[in-house]
Amino acid sequence: MLESTPITVAHGDGIGPEIMDATLRILEAAHARLNIEPIEIGEAVYQRGVSAGIEPAAWDSLRRTKVFLKAPITTPQGGGFKSLNVTVRKSLGLYANVRPCASFHPFVETKHPHMDVVIVRENEEDLYAGVEYRYSDQETYALKLISRPGTEKIVRYAFEFARHNNRQRVSCFTKDNIMKLTDGLFHKVFDEVAAEYPDIEHSHMIVDIGAARLADTPDRFDVIVMPNLYGDILSDVAAQLIGSVGLCGSSNIGEHGAMFEAIHGSAPDIAAMDLANPSGLLLGAVMMLVHIGQGDVAELVHNAWLVTIEDGVHTPDIFHPGVSKQKVGTREFTEAVMRRLGQTPQQLKTVRYRSHGMSPHVKEVRLAHSSVKETVGVDLFVVWPTGTPDELAALSKKAETDQLALQLITNRGVKVWPDGQPETFCTDLYRLRFLRKSDSLKLSHRDILTLMDRAIEHKLDFAKTEHLINFDGAPGFTMAQGQ
Repeated sequence: MLESTPITVAHGDGIGPEIMDATLRILEAAHARLNIEPIEIGEAVYQRGVSAGIEPAAWDSLRRTKVFLKAPITTPQGGGFKSLNVTVRKSLGLYANVRPCASFHPFVETKHPHMDVVIVRENEEDLYAGVEYRYSDQETYALKLISRPGTEKIVRYAFEFARHNNRQRVSCFTKDNIMKLTDGLFHKVFDEVAAEYPDIEHSHMIVDIGAARLADTPDRFDVIVMPNLYGDILSDVAAQLIGSVGLCGSSNIGEHGAMFEAIHGSAPDIAAMDLANPSGLLLGAVMMLVHIGQGDVAELVHNAWLVTIEDGVHTPDIFHPGVSKQKVGTREFTEAVMRRLGQTPQQLKTVRYRSHGMSPHVKEVRLAHSSVKETVGVDLFVVWPTGTPDELAALSKKAETDQLALQLITNRGVKVWPDGQPETFCTDLYRLRFLRKSDSLKLSHRDILTLMDRAIEHKLDFAKTEHLINFDGAPGFTMAQGQ
């Protein structure tokens, strides 16, 4: 008798309990070899005063099983609560989010009958680091974090996934024409890694035109790898293009574990109404079965689901008169899939899985060489609610030291001094850029502290500082717009 695999299961919030019950019933009917450890996360835990939405016992289960099947959860609105999805992904190092989006034409209404795209999304960095600040009455900030090792892991995963699953092309979307350092690094690493996979085609697009082409002609894409935010948005777009976000499952893969889920939220407005489509979570569970080496069960479940879709047995979110044959609720759809276990589709492509087919091994990432670092200046972010940029410049120049001189002042990234444009709209937070007076000067932290002391003496209300550093002689900071 084959040994059961321990997995952690969370029934979630909203429609979560319904679609998890449906999924587990189908898995049980297909004789999946699972030893289930249930945990409670989400809304009920938040309400007990646990701001993370997850308690220590749940973490213990996740570390023990290393496999998590999770229904959607609800994050309370308002401050003080972090997204539990993001917390689990980042805390467990689940760096790769994988979302297959393939059309089921002609059985599910879609404008793109040949679409078959896999979105590979970086899961731990970018704006989803959640590092945000408020520095003044009028401005807030978020830090966009892109690291070389984090980028190399996700890009290499995308190419390994393509090779492992007989995919021919990997495309990369960034906005490096604007965010030249962060998205620029992602693009640079993509090109470096792509050179190691000559058997796979590769291309890069600016994310706005890439998104437009994905929406218009998705069949030109195969695998798309993106930073976190773009990947989150466009994987939902891709899912809707095939007919419904309720049709897509998602895997979150890391070196020490994996989480599987539907891509949609908890939809509390239809909870307990027998309306929810369990397909997304069920297909996430199929990905889990492949990951844990139960490809035989994954084939059984996935093919039964395809036959159900072919037979026109559809939940309300994908029901279309003239295409669908029977509108059913969650429970009846579940029973329809169970009755079709052992059958294979006639028109849709029959699924064949091999063990671990969805979780390719990623080699250890390279460490970047140690750069020669040289501090060349500092940006002071100053709250200046009244007065003109020229007046701020006159005051700021009094803070100059023997080593550092005021070069420019910006507001929201746009140069407003010297020679700013009178039409530029300004908020109450300005950036003062001080650079060393000579390239031969070697600045120290003490030199920057001296500047800050002088700024305090002249009543400059600075809320934040950023050191300006050259790496191997190249600036590790960007110019201002209009500079």
